[in-house]
Amino acid sequence: MPKEGIHPDWYPDAKVYCNGELVMTVGATQPEIHVDVWSGNHPFYTGNQKIIDTEGRVERFLRKYGMTDTRDESDSQS
Repeated sequence: MPKEGIHPDWYPDAKVYCNGELVMTVGATQPEIHVDVWSGNHPFYTGNQKIIDTEGRVERFLRKYGMTDTRDESDSQS
C-alpha cells in the first residue's frame, strides 16, 4: 500500500490541448496538459517532412577544413 500524502494525484482522463484544441486524453498527474507540438501536427509523423540539408555533413566538414577523402581515391585504383 502506498504511503498517504506523498504521491501526486492521478488523473486517468487528463486532456491534452494543442493550440486550444483538444487532441487526446491520457493518464497524467495534471488534469490538463498544453503542448505546442504533438504527433498530429509534427512534420515527421504527418509526412510533410522536408530535407533541408542537401549536402552531407561529412562533405561539408572536409571542404571546410581543406581535407580530401582518401577512401574515394583508393577505391578507384582497385
